[in-house]
Amino acid sequence: MDTRAEQLAMERAQKVRLMMFDVDGVLTDGGLRYGAHGEAIKTFHVLDGHGIKLLQQFNVKAAIISARDSDIVRRRATDLGINLLHQGVHDKRAAFEQLIGDLDLDPVQCGYMGDDVIDLPVMMRVGFCASVPNAHPEVRTRAHLLTHAHGGHGAVREVCDFILRAQGNYEAALAPYLT
Repeated sequence: MDTRAEQLAMERAQKVRLMMFDVDGVLTDGGLRYGAHGEAIKTFHVLDGHGIKLLQQFNVKAAIISARDSDIVRRRATDLGINLLHQGVHDKRAAFEQLIGDLDLDPVQCGYMGDDVIDLPVMMRVGFCASVPNAHPEVRTRAHLLTHAHGGHGAVREVCDFILRAQGNYEAALAPYLT
C-alpha cells in the first residue's frame, strides 16, 4: 500500500467505533471441513481473537455478520465476548443497518472486513473496510486496507492493530505485556 493510501486508511480507521467481521475467509481460511458426523469444522487463529479483545478494551465494539449459521461460530463469539452476532444473513446490508440503528452509529464510525462479493453492500457503506490478499478481486480493489496475512492466519489481527494504531491506542494496548 502506498503512503497516501495508507494515510487515508488511517484517517478512516480513526473513526471506527464498531468493527464487523465476516467469518469464512476472514476469521477462518475459508475452507469447509466436515467431521465424521457431518459437522462443520472451522479453525480460528488465536492472534485474531486477541486482537478483537484488544479492540474491545479500547471501546471498539466487535460484531460478526455471516451468511452461514454455525454453532462453532456462536461458540467463538461467546469466547471473544462478541454479543453482536448475526448468522444466516444473506442480506448483510440489512444486518448492518439494524446494527447501526440499534447502536446509534453513523456508517462512517463503522468498519467491516470481508472477502467476497456478498460483503460489498456493507463494505461500500462503512467508513473503513479491509480485506485479505486472497479475496475476490472486486473486494480487494474496494478495500481501504488489504492485509498481508490471509484469512484465518492473522489477517484480523493486522486490522485490529491497524485500528489501534490509527486511534493512538496501540502502545497502551501493548503496555501490560511489556512490564
